[in-house]
Amino acid sequence: MAKLQIIIASVRPGRIGWPVGQWVNGAASEHGGFDEVELVDLAELNLPMMNEPHHPRLRNYVHQHTKDWSATVDSADAFVFVMPEYNYGFSAPLKNAIDYLHQEWAYKPVGLVSYGGVSGGTRAAQMIKQVVTTLKMVPLTEAVSIPFVHSLLDEDEQIQANDVMVTSAKAMFDELRRITDAFRPLRRAN
Repeated sequence: MAKLQIIIASVRPGRIGWPVGQWVNGAASEHGGFDEVELVDLAELNLPMMNEPHHPRLRNYVHQHTKDWSATVDSADAFVFVMPEYNYGFSAPLKNAIDYLHQEWAYKPVGLVSYGGVSGGTRAAQMIKQVVTTLKMVPLTEAVSIPFVHSLLDEDEQIQANDVMVTSAKAMFDELRRITDAFRPLRRAN
């Protein structure tokens, strides 16, 4: 059994992250490489800004929201971060959600679906790689970058994926599954 979590990193009102996340969720389910695909929305999670008194490495959590977040992340074998680019970087809510935990992230691959204007969020995707590798995560080379994302919304506010997105997503899911299986012994030992 392998579980993929897709984490929507934008929490802004009127965000496009929700429709992008729904598209990624559908593409992952259609791909069939994972036994379970779960969509996690940081806007719904609503984690306060890092309010745990102890370092996350200790896993001595005092707040229920952190215990719940720990259990959610712990249950996953792999991740896809659906992330906008804000000022050449990734979103503060994503950094906060990552920093709440430590061991729960280790030895798990992460695919990046970035979106934005002309750069398609690629600068944010590059920035987050140094953060996730510190937590022993494996960021993939295979990724989905979506430039001019608003132009892909239809009248129902759904993403109409182009061929490049579909091909990139398949390559990312294929590699996510390969790395997930390869790192399984390390996750068990952790």
